Amino acid sequence: MRRSLFMIFITMVMVSMSTFSFGNPIKEPNVSGQFYPSDPTKLSTQIDQFLEAASLPPTDKPIAMVIAPHAGYMYSGGVAAHSFKAVRGYPYKTIVILAPSHDSRFQSISIWPQGGFRTPLGVVPVDEDFAKNLVGQHEKFVFDPQAYAREHSLEVEIPFLQKVFKDFKIVPVVMGQTTPQVLDLFAQKLSEGIGDRDDVLIVVSTDLSHYHPDSEARPMDQKTIQAIQNLQAQEAWNKCVTGEMEMCGFVPVTTALLLAKKRGWTDVEVLKYATSGDVTGDKSQVVGYSSVVFYKENFQGVSTLTVAQKKRLLEIARKTMDEYVRTGRILEFEETDPRLLQKEGAFVTLYSKAHELRGCIGRIISEQPLHLTVRDMAIAAATEDPRFKPVDPSELSEINLEVSVLSQPRPIQSIEEIEVGKHGVILSRDGRQGVFLPEVATEWGWEREELLSQLASHKAGLPADAWKDPRTRIEIFSTEKFTEK
Repeated sequence: MRRSLFMIFITMVMVSMSTFSFGNPIKEPNVSGQFYPSDPTKLSTQIDQFLEAASLPPTDKPIAMVIAPHAGYMYSGGVAAHSFKAVRGYPYKTIVILAPSHDSRFQSISIWPQGGFRTPLGVVPVDEDFAKNLVGQHEKFVFDPQAYAREHSLEVEIPFLQKVFKDFKIVPVVMGQTTPQVLDLFAQKLSEGIGDRDDVLIVVSTDLSHYHPDSEARPMDQKTIQAIQNLQAQEAWNKCVTGEMEMCGFVPVTTALLLAKKRGWTDVEVLKYATSGDVTGDKSQVVGYSSVVFYKENFQGVSTLTVAQKKRLLEIARKTMDEYVRTGRILEFEETDPRLLQKEGAFVTLYSKAHELRGCIGRIISEQPLHLTVRDMAIAAATEDPRFKPVDPSELSEINLEVSVLSQPRPIQSIEEIEVGKHGVILSRDGRQGVFLPEVATEWGWEREELLSQLASHKAGLPADAWKDPRTRIEIFSTEKFTEK
């Protein structure tokens, strides 16, 4: 298995430089006929088969970014197809491809600024305006044609894009060995380039661990995938540098995680994981592959939880509250669901048998996984809400639990952005802060300005008209709320 992959790589490196003309803005393919079929009919048919076989959970959530592998199609095409099938049908016009450099050793980020890229399926044009706005923004943001001369990691993603999209342009980026600080700046410039456009897709090219026994590769890859899901850019970078994790594309992945944090793309889902051994049957030395999608935060609601996930969070809240109220012991929970391991804010609300409020405590932003945030807020709601005495064991059977999971807050430019009853609101100034969940305004019958006045005066301890002060920061968020009964 290792020999087969190695020979493909050597063949790719030996491709004649005549396939690349520095005076020709159309980039000819490097690995056509090696990593994928050179015959357009065979290539089209192969990709169709990969896409047909890819099984995806139903969703209508828009996708902002995907991670896909870049090995030979026979090894990783089935995994890559999951990412591209997930975005099929969305009207993207600009697709930025972030790819690592395997052959050219350089310490900058190379952006191809014009022309197009050819595959057996035709030529895809470069989005020259988007690309040229990146080149030169920093001394490390350059156009280095040598970075593309033998590289395959960017090229192999393009035929998939040609099969699932029409009338689109690409921004080809090959990333060298630069610093996290440069990557953070590049992520910022990417975010500025995207702006408020909803027709830009980021494609991140990487494989995972290389040439370990399957039994060793999988645990290592799962740690890497968990860092990706939790947007742990620094950890991914550090551990790839030390060898505790492995991604040949750890530079573009680090950039992607930094970008996701800046854009609020916190809803991350792994669609498929496999190793080359799943295809070849050789488990002695494998390469890991994953398909990952990053959903857009549209602030109309948090990423949807399944019925099973809601049930699990309510179960954690109930068991925690009952145990702590009776014994003072904090329970520990083993959780493997990636969705419940994401770091998200949450509130836990308690209601009496007569449906009267009995306690409500939450965290807007949490540094803990969601299931632990819910656990800790269940304890706080039962014992720390200053408006109520602590819950007594005799009350436990009569209390109804409610959990609210919060989207990432975002600042607003105008109060007109607040939709009463849909958005929770955070108001802060001079070290004081107040928060209302979305349902508060509805329960009290407040309109937008009354909501802000009540929030300023009764929750933040500020003058009632503090929301009019330009120094006051106002943020909105949305919630997904569910109860035991």
